[in-house]
Amino acid sequence: MLRLLLYLSALSQLTGATAPLYSSQINISSCPIPYFGKLYQTLYVNISTNGTLAICFNNYFSEGNENDCLLLDSQGYLQNVSSKINTSTANSGSQFHVALGQLAGSSPCSVTLMMQDNATSTQVSPVQITNRTLCLVYETDTVACDSEHSSVVTCNATAALSVSPCGSFTRCHGNGQCVLKPTCTVTGPAVIDFNGNVTFIQNRCAYTLMSLPGLKLLATFQERRRKDISFLDSVILRLDGPSVDIKLGQGGKVQLDNTTLSLNSSSQTKHNVELSKDQNGVTAKVLLSNLTAFIIFDGTTAQIRMNGSASLQGLCANSSSSLSEVKFTEFSSASCETEHNDTVDSRINCTMMTEHCNLLKEAPFTSCNHIDPEPYITACNNTLCRYPAVDSLQCQFLEAYARACGLLNDTQDGWRSKTRCSPSQGFCQDTYCSDHEFCGEDITGRSNCLCRADFAAKYKSTGDLGDPTVCGNNTATVSLPGCLLTERGINHSVLHLNNDSCRGYMDEKTHIMTFSFNSSNPCGTVTYKNTIKTTDSNSSALISRQSTINLDFSCFYSQPDDKQITFKIKGSTGLRQVVSGTWNYSLSMGMFSDAECTKPINFTNGVTMGQTIYINLDTDGLDGNVINLVIESCSATSKANDNGGPKYDLIKNGCGNPNDKSVKVLKNKKGGSIIAFEIFKFKGSNSGVFLNCKMKLCVKNNPSCGRKRRSLRPLTFDDENPAIVTLAWT
Repeated sequence: MLRLLLYLSALSQLTGATAPLYSSQINISSCPIPYFGKLYQTLYVNISTNGTLAICFNNYFSEGNENDCLLLDSQGYLQNVSSKINTSTANSGSQFHVALGQLAGSSPCSVTLMMQDNATSTQVSPVQITNRTLCLVYETDTVACDSEHSSVVTCNATAALSVSPCGSFTRCHGNGQCVLKPTCTVTGPAVIDFNGNVTFIQNRCAYTLMSLPGLKLLATFQERRRKDISFLDSVILRLDGPSVDIKLGQGGKVQLDNTTLSLNSSSQTKHNVELSKDQNGVTAKVLLSNLTAFIIFDGTTAQIRMNGSASLQGLCANSSSSLSEVKFTEFSSASCETEHNDTVDSRINCTMMTEHCNLLKEAPFTSCNHIDPEPYITACNNTLCRYPAVDSLQCQFLEAYARACGLLNDTQDGWRSKTRCSPSQGFCQDTYCSDHEFCGEDITGRSNCLCRADFAAKYKSTGDLGDPTVCGNNTATVSLPGCLLTERGINHSVLHLNNDSCRGYMDEKTHIMTFSFNSSNPCGTVTYKNTIKTTDSNSSALISRQSTINLDFSCFYSQPDDKQITFKIKGSTGLRQVVSGTWNYSLSMGMFSDAECTKPINFTNGVTMGQTIYINLDTDGLDGNVINLVIESCSATSKANDNGGPKYDLIKNGCGNPNDKSVKVLKNKKGGSIIAFEIFKFKGSNSGVFLNCKMKLCVKNNPSCGRKRRSLRPLTFDDENPAIVTLAWT
């Protein structure tokens, strides 16, 4: 290769030189000069008034104008310049090669500029190159990258510089080759963009990873075991043309809008998107007019690669973008930007985790020449110093780096054995969790659906395994989140009520387990109380590894309160609604002329003394097979509210007055009571008769409930608020 040389020499009182120059163009077409990749055939030489010599290649030197020049400060002694073209060959060992040791090859010619000053000697200052900042020095015969890694720079043997820009989605690598840009990697809370910059998502919103004509790639983030750290939860491909969404979710679940797709290793094409699923996750290949996008998602890490040319926006293009600008509100809740706090986990050894993350700086990872490990190390340290190393998280960032390198055909054989990371193939694959769950390792080390921190907080604060019992008309239901049972090591399939055949129902979508009983299917209920318990699959074994559970739940009827209901004999049926804690029932009263209570008394003409009436005290909403309404006492007075005057007992301690044969206490078919007696009045009183009856609820299977007429034992359980019913007649 030929080298063309420009030779600058300083002469003192030079004689016999060619005509001096002050401002002139020098034709050097017979010995053109290569300078920073261009070949020049003209030199523009001028001496400024301050004595600066300018030798330029595009035009005469002028401050502020772009040009390629050599400037020399003669300190005012320079008077003139002359030029000479030498045709002698400069080979290795010439004065040029001695002065510039990096020169190689030879040159058939050289241009010499001779400068004459007015002194016996001169000192020439160092050469300055205008309009350039000297940051990089390229050796001859080398190929390198520019400072932004966007172009390949070649410095040939003649020190000629050529710059070749890399194409879209490629970058200049250290060996001076244009290669595909590293993948955009989203793993845990970290987003590592195409340029190798990293940012962290601290909330639970959805963000645009990449936006280009025809496609928006979105990512949603949710918490897992801790409230203060979010993890990548799903990736959504929004296709503008057909206006559809393809969601890549946990466990390899893929949905086209709201329809779940059945995928395998064979590609299926939906709206120009090739979809497939294997043990490593789901792959989506998006075919657009000017590029192809590859998205790989394994439930924890998403990696995006591009082939083609397009203008990109989003976190993958620039991870330092304002989050408010790339937030996707359609998939973000109103409170998603709230950053949560959680207690520090004192079990985390940050020093140990940092050492683990720094394994990316060692072999075999060092064989990956295309991707800088630093952003992956940063993501690893930031997460593992705040979040426990569970759910294979300690290997997640190492694997993300290894896969990113593998996408560029850089393999790191043996990295798993060195880092003690077992293959993650199939972990959580086809494990579909509900919205309040995530897939992780249970206490046995198997993949399972666990409770998200926010969902579990209300239960863990009280130690509960489920929500309060829901009581209806003669029914009771309790719901237990499956993820709470899983975290306790409880196998939901072996749970049952007192009756072994009464099993719970597990909802396939919500993973909520429900147990219930009612009057027609009591499941071994004892006074509206039942127990969820486990079945010992091998009762004869000496030991058991099955968690034992005995969870009582019950419903209750509250006794009627002490408010009075007053009826006149000429009134009709009374009705009162009673709200009991969790169960509701109605208390009603009617007066009849027959024991079957089928013939209501006609009060139009009144009733006569000695006439037998039947007062039916009934309930609606009670199970008559279990609960009875018992009349504890009934007494008649001549004044309201039992304020003095004579008193006559019709019923006492649940039994009729033995001295009054007309008084009877009967049971109706609904668990209520019937009082039968003959109408009477107090002698010598015209104020009427006031009948006050006290009632209470009684558990039917209580031995003290279904008594004989003259039993003197206590009637039922203690009742602090019995019902008082008052009747009056004149």
